[in-house]
Amino acid sequence: MAPAKTVADKIVVAIRNLKDFKGSSRQAIAKYLKSEFSFDNAAQLKKGLKGAVAKGLLVQDGQRFKVPGEEYADMSPKVAIEEVIEGSGDSAAHGDLVEVSYIGNLDSGYTFDSASSFKFTLGAGDVIKGWDQGVAGMKVGSQRKLVVPSSLGYGKKGSKPDIPPDATLHFTIVLKSIA
Repeated sequence: MAPAKTVADKIVVAIRNLKDFKGSSRQAIAKYLKSEFSFDNAAQLKKGLKGAVAKGLLVQDGQRFKVPGEEYADMSPKVAIEEVIEGSGDSAAHGDLVEVSYIGNLDSGYTFDSASSFKFTLGAGDVIKGWDQGVAGMKVGSQRKLVVPSSLGYGKKGSKPDIPPDATLHFTIVLKSIA
């Protein structure tokens, strides 16, 4: 592979190395170009992106850019879901007001939280992202065990005093109702 000479060539190298399945943002491309090519010219980057799209070297999707014909695996974190009991009726979907009971534990087995009744709107950001992923699709009466990676829980900061930084969370959740 020839060395990247033009701004467009460098952008393509950045996108290929970033491997974001949704496409790479201008900010991510700029950060890569700065670290790998000591390139830090926002005006040239904007011109290079526009030119590369016009020439068909890149495809723009909103604020993201991809190399045509190249696909990358979705490497985003996911919640591990074990269906313990399958309920019946409608499935919980984004926008539904759901009521659950739950127990939350750390890897050590320490119970950091529990509730016999907790209501929230699914997908509205009322709860950690891991719950939005893990409760979606549950039916009333369902029981699931969720293993929520730190990035879909409380992340690098944790939630003092009970949840340390970078903690993997374990939940047993029962869906009681969907409104």
